[in-house]
Amino acid sequence: MYMALKHLHLTMVTLSICLFMLRGYWMMLGSRLLNQRWVRIIPHLIDTLLLLSAVGLVLTIQQYPFVNGWLTAKLLALVAYIALGMIALKRGRSKGTRTLAFFAALATFGYIAWVAVSHDPTPWS
Repeated sequence: MYMALKHLHLTMVTLSICLFMLRGYWMMLGSRLLNQRWVRIIPHLIDTLLLLSAVGLVLTIQQYPFVNGWLTAKLLALVAYIALGMIALKRGRSKGTRTLAFFAALATFGYIAWVAVSHDPTPWS
């Protein structure tokens, strides 16, 4: 069960970040593709499966946010990633602000991935 959840989670992570990068690229181009119905729906489906698989993994490995530091760091960084993503793709007032938020979100994603692999919330140590 653990391996199936882990593979599902990693697949959803890959799909989520690839679609985010594509949407960010379209945002920078000013493309109308961002307004297509599937572009607004599919990320929610992917992210729902991503979250459900994460909860399944947490329960399977019995390590929990606010108990285990690395999971707390991932959860807090995820909140930052979501906020930056919203600014990048919807809420930013200018293309410059949206672009800056997009690259900050990518850096945050990199941090989340690093923490996931290392189980260490401090990459600088």
